[in-house]
Amino acid sequence: MSQIDDEIYVEIDDKIDHNNDIHHKIDLDNDINKPHEISDDKIDSNNDIQHKIDIDNDINKPHNGKLVTKIEVSPNEKYLVTYSEEDHSIVGWNIESKDKSQLELDKTFKLSDMILFQMCVSDNKKLAYINENKYLEIYDMKKNQKIKLDCDPRFSHYYYCTFNLNGEFILYGRFDRIIFIYSTRTKNNKWNCKRMYKKQNNFKFISISKYDKLYSFSNNSIYEYNLITEKNKKIFGSKEKITNKNIRISSNEKFICIRIINKLIIYSIELEIPIASWDINNDTQLHNFVYRAGLIPLLFPLLNDNTIMEHYWNECLGWLRDKGQLSNEYQTESLSDIIRTTTKYVFGILDGHIWKVKFEEILSKMNLTFENTDENIENWYFDNDFKISNEIHKTYDHLNIHLIKPSMDTIYALFQKVKPHSKNKKELESSQNLIKWEINTLDACKIKLKVFKKINVNNQWNEEDLICTRVECINESLNLLEIKLLDDSDIIILTSIGLFIYHFNENNKSISLNYYYYMIIDRYSSNVTKNLKNYKQIFSKSTLPLPNYDSFKCYNGWSSYIKDNKESLLKYGVELLTFGIKEHNLELIEDIYKACIKYFNEDLRNNRMYLSIITSTMPLLSEYYPEYISRYSFKTTMIIDPSFYSIKYENVNLHLYSFQYHQLVNLTRSIWWLKYNTLMEKLRDNYNTIYRIINIIQILIILPILPIYFITFFIFSKFNFINNIEEYDIFSIYFKITKIFDIIFLKIFKHTKTPTITFMNPYIKFINYPKEYNWFLELIIPQPSPYVETICKDIYKTWNGETLIDFKWNTYGKYYYIIIWIGFIFLLGCFTAAATIPQQYINNDIQQILLVISIVLGFIHLIFEIRQFIYNPIKWIHNFWNIFDLIAFTLPIYTSIYWLQTNDKNNITQLLSFSCLFLDIKFLLFFRVFESFGIYFAIIISVGKKVSSFLVVLFIIIISFAHTFFILLSPTNPNFSFKEYTNNSDQNNPWNIVPTYHQVFKNGTMDLDSSIIQQPDENTNMFMNFGTSLFAMYLFLTGDSNALSNWTYINNPSLVILIVLFSLYIVVYLMNLFIGLLSNAIEKDNNRISFLIQKAEILAEIELFYLLPHQRRWKEWFPEVIYYYANVDKTREKIKEMINEGEWNTNEFSELKQKLLKELNIQYDFPNLINK
Repeated sequence: MSQIDDEIYVEIDDKIDHNNDIHHKIDLDNDINKPHEISDDKIDSNNDIQHKIDIDNDINKPHNGKLVTKIEVSPNEKYLVTYSEEDHSIVGWNIESKDKSQLELDKTFKLSDMILFQMCVSDNKKLAYINENKYLEIYDMKKNQKIKLDCDPRFSHYYYCTFNLNGEFILYGRFDRIIFIYSTRTKNNKWNCKRMYKKQNNFKFISISKYDKLYSFSNNSIYEYNLITEKNKKIFGSKEKITNKNIRISSNEKFICIRIINKLIIYSIELEIPIASWDINNDTQLHNFVYRAGLIPLLFPLLNDNTIMEHYWNECLGWLRDKGQLSNEYQTESLSDIIRTTTKYVFGILDGHIWKVKFEEILSKMNLTFENTDENIENWYFDNDFKISNEIHKTYDHLNIHLIKPSMDTIYALFQKVKPHSKNKKELESSQNLIKWEINTLDACKIKLKVFKKINVNNQWNEEDLICTRVECINESLNLLEIKLLDDSDIIILTSIGLFIYHFNENNKSISLNYYYYMIIDRYSSNVTKNLKNYKQIFSKSTLPLPNYDSFKCYNGWSSYIKDNKESLLKYGVELLTFGIKEHNLELIEDIYKACIKYFNEDLRNNRMYLSIITSTMPLLSEYYPEYISRYSFKTTMIIDPSFYSIKYENVNLHLYSFQYHQLVNLTRSIWWLKYNTLMEKLRDNYNTIYRIINIIQILIILPILPIYFITFFIFSKFNFINNIEEYDIFSIYFKITKIFDIIFLKIFKHTKTPTITFMNPYIKFINYPKEYNWFLELIIPQPSPYVETICKDIYKTWNGETLIDFKWNTYGKYYYIIIWIGFIFLLGCFTAAATIPQQYINNDIQQILLVISIVLGFIHLIFEIRQFIYNPIKWIHNFWNIFDLIAFTLPIYTSIYWLQTNDKNNITQLLSFSCLFLDIKFLLFFRVFESFGIYFAIIISVGKKVSSFLVVLFIIIISFAHTFFILLSPTNPNFSFKEYTNNSDQNNPWNIVPTYHQVFKNGTMDLDSSIIQQPDENTNMFMNFGTSLFAMYLFLTGDSNALSNWTYINNPSLVILIVLFSLYIVVYLMNLFIGLLSNAIEKDNNRISFLIQKAEILAEIELFYLLPHQRRWKEWFPEVIYYYANVDKTREKIKEMINEGEWNTNEFSELKQKLLKELNIQYDFPNLINK
């Protein structure tokens, strides 16, 4: 029960609509023990609670006039159900009656006396509810049939259920923390489970939205998990202690609204940060913002105890009265106890009946413009302790309202109105005739904006009404095409050089530019409509497109605005920083860099996405300004996410172990295992004899293969093919045994707990790939991530880079690397066996099969090399290992094909030898991924690159000496034969320099008239050919001077001089210099950084060419944020090392790093550190 007690504080409102999802109000404090109070007589053999249900379609008085306590709307607003606790009944209502405001009663369900805990309904009238004992019932209201679930264990207790937009049924069980997603296609009155997840124990459940989003709470932070994409992200973190019983959430496709006690927070799904917050008790601020931002459906369900709700419902009643749809008996009715708002309607209760009012009708009638529509609200970078911030900004200048409510339909319609010829002066008046905008073009490169306001609507416009003017200086000539008011404060201006959106703030009488997109539109062209076609396509999406490169180049003011506006910087910052780098605008680069660090430092819990602006542009920074990467890497090292800032004692050493915080574990693969255990449960309860016989058979199967059984189940469990949700068979004993071993292990090693601290890796979105992609093109030329494009030493000098690689390696890298290695081992084994095993020991047919397999495997490996070459030919050529791999794969393929064609091994002996050589060395190269081996491979390549220019110089000098010796020692008369003796005066003639033997008599005299001459060959005088001359010089360099020993030195002073020069200059001086250079280079590169870079390149190769395009978008493998553990003792040592080397930067994040040093008990002089 302790596990459950930790998770009983949940309060959710669930008002379901098409674009707005509010979650069920649940209070579990009083119900947590009730599942254990169910008596056995309430459970039948199929685990169904017996309910008395009477269906009456002719009741005139809903719920017999009793109070309605719950209202639930189907996901797409087609059906509605109400529940009365007093009457113990559920009533269904049809929403889709077009002209009626009062809903038609459809059906009534009379329940037993058991209190209903929660309910939900689908668009096709499938009703699901959970009673007070946490048992689930599902009914088809059309067919009056009960529906069962195929994965429904007997004693399951459920605490939450809902339907998503696709009509799927989502169910959450508290005890096992399992989330089930069922298909609602009924087959034999049963729904089949499609997906299954298990919630982590340290995350407390809040709710699940109809958009397949799970909301949970952990470490004072609220998280969202997408059940479709499996993307996990933190949406809000608080410094002050809060509990999830104080949290209420409302969401749609663009925003998540969170209410915590009396605080409202709006989280932007697009920007991934909280963008606004205010006190719920400030009705004026709330009133203005809700109306202007168009967030009424989203926020109002969170305001049921607010005066705005009363005003809101009164407006609904007023509309009904005006339309004559409210009878006299309801004229005096006021606020309903329960209101549900959706995108299309607002639903309320009058005298037990449900009434609906269209939103668009209410919004057109409501007068929500208070005295000052630019009333101040709290800065959206509010204090983390929920106190009102001292820094107050104007609402719509700061919040940049067009980001919340971009009228894309209005913008698209603006293109439709463009005419070939337009005036250069345009005026627009507001609907209330109180605000007028006047737009003029001046001197072709200027645009002048004027805003007029008059007090009395009946007065004529005059210059005295002018309250604000702004003149824009553009770098290109422009012409006005069309203008359109979004509202009184925002105007869209379409010009020949692009689209502008301006905002007027009446409070400080200023006009600000909120958006600019560069376009070239020739209004004098007869084909202007055709030219607009591409731009219409760009603006046809639901959000404003990101500014293009020329948007910043054409108008400097737009760059300044983005740089100085927080939310605009987050949305357009990557494009702006990219522009600054390409334009070499150092001031702009520095300003953006400092702004990102500043905004992140202001709110470490919620503003980490600002760091992604820097990390997303690292490929360009690495190319042009690599010092920024080094600066960022050292300044952001050991950043603590305050949500997890604590020292914990772990049973194992997790130093530099990287991970992401998971809310859920996907157990979809083990659905059939759960179904099997559910079946075994039924056999145990109903057919115990058969159940026991099956258990005995399972024992007999396991005992003979016990080691294989444990290995198999370990693999299945690791990859979630099996689970321990239900354990009703002998095969599941694996889970019991592993639990026992875990307990024993903890008891034995409990004294070896290691203190660890959790850090956040600052490379936010650094490893993510573009969301939009073409599957076929990705196979040929895949889009890279910033990680793939930025493999440099500065990243891997700190723990950030190392943990980044470790995460990738442990998540998917090592598995794919093993598969690649095994594939190569098969190639090596087949080819080596065919080439090495003597003919008498291998059948010719088997040999041919081995060669065919070698060809197939060789081509598979070669295809990946070709893909790498196509992706980046220059980079591929510059990588030595790629050239080696090409030879290692191509040579065996060619040799195997040639052997199969000729069937003669003797003719390909040389090819076989070299093929085996390259394959053996290639096998050795696979060890470079291991640190003990990889460091030496990294040294070989890095040192070779550094001394390559020296080797070129040395080679040229050797060629020069080879050329000299070739001229000096080559025969002057080439007309000689090695088979026929040639006697001439040419001292370089091979016949003249070979050894000559004379007969020696006993008296010591020699017979000089006759002699025996050794027959010369091509190696007698190696300087006859320039190639052998060059090889002779190489032998001389290695210490073999035999090629020059056939000449007498006393008669060849030139030869002696050349030998002395070569030996002193090349052999002695240059070779010793070369050895010294190698020593220095090895000492410099003998570190882990070179190895990490090499491993990063291997992982990048696996990502681009071995993972499928959709796999590169898996959030499980490529999360936006990564965390890592660090051993406290090693962290202290690392910090002291960085302080001594001057790498511990405290100019930024000084407060955070001061807390870290204090926590680690490191004595320091902090002011001196900052100065240093």
